[in-house]
Amino acid sequence: MSRPTALSSGVELDARGIRIEGTERVVLCASLFYFRLPREQWRARLEQVRDSGYTCVDVYLPWNFHELAPGRWSFEGRRDVAAFLDLAQETGLYVIARPGPYICSEWDGGALPAWLGLDPDLRVRQHEPRFLAQVTAWFDQVLPLLAERQYPANGPVIMVQLENELDFFDCEDRAGYLTALRDQALSHGITVPLIACSGQGDIEGATGDVPGVIPACNFYPDDDSPDIEPEVRRYEQVLADRDLPLLITETNRRHRTLRRLLASGASLIAPYLQSSGWNFGYTPSTGNWGDPGNFMSHGYDFGGYVSSTGAERPEYAQAQLLARVIDALGSRLALAGSSVPRVPVTADFPTSSSPSARDLDGGGQLIAVPHLGTAGAAPGTAVVNGVPVAVAADSCPLMLTDVPLRPWGHDGTLTLASADLVAAADGVLTFSSEVALTVVLGGNRVEIPAPAVGVPERVTVEGLTLVALAPGDAVRLRATERDGMVRLADASPLPSAAPSVEVREVRRRAAGAHEEPAGAHELPPALEALSVYRGRGTYRTTLDLTGVDELLLVGAADIVDLSVGGRVHPTIARFGAAQRLDVREAGGRVSVEAVVEIWGHANFDDTRLPALRLGALRGLGSLWTVRDVTDVSALWAVHGHWAGLPAPVRGLGDWSSTRVGIPVTYRREIRSATASALHLRGVVEPVRVSVDEGEPRTVHREDPWVLLPAGTHRVSVMLPHHPSGGGLRAELLGLEPVTGWTCAVQNDDVLTRFAAEADPADAERYDIRLPLALEPGEEAWLDVDLSHLPPSDKGFAVRPAGTQIRVTGWAAGECLGRIWADGRPAFSGGDSNILWVPPGWSGLTLLVRGTAGPGNPELRTLRLEYPDD
Repeated sequence: MSRPTALSSGVELDARGIRIEGTERVVLCASLFYFRLPREQWRARLEQVRDSGYTCVDVYLPWNFHELAPGRWSFEGRRDVAAFLDLAQETGLYVIARPGPYICSEWDGGALPAWLGLDPDLRVRQHEPRFLAQVTAWFDQVLPLLAERQYPANGPVIMVQLENELDFFDCEDRAGYLTALRDQALSHGITVPLIACSGQGDIEGATGDVPGVIPACNFYPDDDSPDIEPEVRRYEQVLADRDLPLLITETNRRHRTLRRLLASGASLIAPYLQSSGWNFGYTPSTGNWGDPGNFMSHGYDFGGYVSSTGAERPEYAQAQLLARVIDALGSRLALAGSSVPRVPVTADFPTSSSPSARDLDGGGQLIAVPHLGTAGAAPGTAVVNGVPVAVAADSCPLMLTDVPLRPWGHDGTLTLASADLVAAADGVLTFSSEVALTVVLGGNRVEIPAPAVGVPERVTVEGLTLVALAPGDAVRLRATERDGMVRLADASPLPSAAPSVEVREVRRRAAGAHEEPAGAHELPPALEALSVYRGRGTYRTTLDLTGVDELLLVGAADIVDLSVGGRVHPTIARFGAAQRLDVREAGGRVSVEAVVEIWGHANFDDTRLPALRLGALRGLGSLWTVRDVTDVSALWAVHGHWAGLPAPVRGLGDWSSTRVGIPVTYRREIRSATASALHLRGVVEPVRVSVDEGEPRTVHREDPWVLLPAGTHRVSVMLPHHPSGGGLRAELLGLEPVTGWTCAVQNDDVLTRFAAEADPADAERYDIRLPLALEPGEEAWLDVDLSHLPPSDKGFAVRPAGTQIRVTGWAAGECLGRIWADGRPAFSGGDSNILWVPPGWSGLTLLVRGTAGPGNPELRTLRLEYPDD
């Protein structure tokens, strides 16, 4: 046996796989996040994972969910992670704990507290003293909770993950950073394996190759790709050469793909978000896979086997089937090596370019044969070692070849079985298949018809009983008797059709939530500087627009409703990109008001836009009056390619060259008596801009602006020669800052208190009927009567419909989430048009805000739906 490379009192990892208290295991792990569920549902969701056949949950621990403000910690109520871990142990599940400090997870700021960005010398996710001091404060709180609940002595935690997909991030000293995190974990008594996952296959980038930090891999392939297996086998071999197992800490949720990963050598398979949840309140992030970014919805659901409301989807039964195969093969599979089939395998359907197999301990192979055709298509035929066998479309049977049967009470060899083995006992093998299956036993070839639901097929060959079940029966299998009779659990009742109720009458409050004054400021401060880490703020000033046609707004995030002289501009949600605003209709001295709402801090690190940088602050940014606009597209000196001296002078981007794609540098002096903004129009590929020979910065087409202080500057623009790019134009906007701001704030606590505190009998409220018309910028607080609704064990969804409105909802003293019903940016996640009220949560209060756009703001309908998916 190979030397263990990670050992605790009960968990051991090496190239053979995972051993827990000496027993080899293939671990199926589902993501399940306590912070995305009501506490009342934790136990039921954990039991649901257990009943799926999965034996483990992985759980992030979000730093900023527990540190609400600097030094203000909470581990109570829905934040009682210790209670969640204890429930996992009671349920019989292992836990992989992921305390970060960065978690991604499409969560506000990737769990990094928003106030970290207020320190200009603090650099997140770096081996840097200021950041590590903050991490220490977090680890001092959370690591003792994990250490007390490590397996096997006091809890379910079998691994602790440090950081998350660090190979996506430009960390300057990975080894130093991971060493610091590792040392803190060890100092707090963590003895289970410490792991670090790579997001794009860069193992060194994720772990820094730090001793004692075990690399894991995240794979998110195209489920229909024929090339999954050779990629995964490569990493399995790379890790085996280090005497380590292949731990897949994140991957797709589809079990057809998970079977391919299992056959390719994975000892841990942890599909991300198999059990869905919710982003309550102001916890969603921004910057999720958009172009260049988008908003995460209240629903956090990527199609896992359990929906956000707790309903089991078809993949749930697929999980149970895969778990039965793993259990049936036991240590034979857990100790199996990764390989390719030792027998020829061909198919008349789209399949893997290079199928994977596992060399089973004790002899024989398990071979994955994926049929990549669409569900409902006709079955195909695979030929395995010369034997034709049926394979259902959109399936991946785990076929067995040349397996000795003595451990199962038979002296022969199973030459071939074309379907999943879901149970094995003395003299009886039970298979699951939706098509006819083929079994070759010694010299006997047996064709068993596709079993119908409730009608098992049985045959006895050489004293061995073979039983075939339809997949729906296989997941309900309790036992198979020696004579081939099966005992099944009762079938679950089908869900009833989901009703819905349309709300026609609501009660409107006469007043809105109290604003807390936040002082006078020369320039607009970040909301975080006003101690608003989640919530919103209002910025007000007066401005003389005489002779001014435009304003320039720079760095505003996330959602800005700007009113100038009483005119409300269309909502701005451009992740900090500079935006020109036409104010010609205003004129004279006018009031300016901006309501800025934080949707969520960026959870990636996208350099294309200011607000998508990890750690970027939120707020109004800076507002400028545009005093003049000058075209500066001409008179740029050309350097590079074959340009000689004196440097030729051309228009920006106009140099002609055969060296396509090779950078050309254009330089010129730019003078402005005031601060100014250089606008590069027509950027296609990113360009590099430096000012006064300073460090170049990259300018993207999403935000092609460079701010310049007053004076004379030498500007260099380096861009790849691109004859088809359409050319560049450059203009210089002379600017003056808008100053003299007063601020008021409403953080999430203020808004939530107001939503919860009012008396339903308050005389200042009045009944109204929908539809409700609003003016742009107008808000309405509405209380919805739920007392007449029948109870639901899954709660109910609130679906507002209307034009140019945003809706925030509260129930049971907590903010549910937010909806942007019209004129919105792109969203990702679950259904972005609903709010969910958990079962047992009382009351419903809505804040409806009208926004400017092509239509008039109106809440047309409000429908309450009972989910059944």
